[in-house]
Amino acid sequence: MKKSIIVVLVIIIIGVGIYYFTKGSSTNISVNQNQATTTETVNSQNNQTPQNSAVTVIGKSVEGRDILAYNYGIGTTTKLLFVGGIHGGYEWNTALVAYQLMDYLKTNPDVIPTNVKVTVIPVLNSDGLNKVVGTTTGNFSQSDVSSSDATVVAGRFNSNDVDLNRNFDCDWQTTGKWQSKTVSGGDSAFSEPESQAIKNYIEKNEPTAVVVWYSAAGGVYSSSCHNGVSAQTDKLTKTFASASGYPAHESFDFYATTGDMVNWLAKINIPAISVLLTNHNDTEWSKNQKGVDAVLKYYSK
Repeated sequence: MKKSIIVVLVIIIIGVGIYYFTKGSSTNISVNQNQATTTETVNSQNNQTPQNSAVTVIGKSVEGRDILAYNYGIGTTTKLLFVGGIHGGYEWNTALVAYQLMDYLKTNPDVIPTNVKVTVIPVLNSDGLNKVVGTTTGNFSQSDVSSSDATVVAGRFNSNDVDLNRNFDCDWQTTGKWQSKTVSGGDSAFSEPESQAIKNYIEKNEPTAVVVWYSAAGGVYSSSCHNGVSAQTDKLTKTFASASGYPAHESFDFYATTGDMVNWLAKINIPAISVLLTNHNDTEWSKNQKGVDAVLKYYSK
């Protein structure tokens, strides 16, 4: 009888030991899993690169493509905005020079003064660029450009067939001129999602100065909207032109332009210039780098 009782007690003791051992192991596994999850979350947050965290979607194109703004530098007092690709694939080299600027700022962050924040919107007309090079998600090469002249010309306009640089609120008209051609300026100023997106961005962020790339005439042009060229715009024009080697001009006089973006910026008292590349095939990066460097140096004061 005593032996039976002893056997039963031993079995109970062993069972209790196994129970607590198993429970403890399970608890440790659960704790370790929670710790691993927490560590993974922290690591995921820490692995956000400055490049990713500095990208902002400022709007969508007619076809729903993102319009992206890339931010560089830590400054809060001076904000410089550079814009390419307003004429999409027709002026694809203006998007490409903006991408070259982005590469330059990534690899040479020290060129940005501590008081300056630089924003680059490389492609404003993303649908137009996509027609010609087949992408708007990043850098591309000249080999991606369509060989069809008709396609390249069509890439000047957004998917509503509007010339975005005729859709801003300075002398806006429903139709405008591009060389000898008549083009659509949209149903109203800022009728297009692309121009509305940059309008909202500029009104919210209030850039100190704006540089917009176009092609092709080979020069730097000041902005105005019946209010004369401001002193700051004049200085911006001469600073970029002198350093780059492009000639400086007070106005674009080849033909009348209505609804022009930089002239609208002048209307709302933001210094802005048009930098026109010499042709439709080259980015002339060495000249533009010198112009950008000079502007950064000027605004470091």
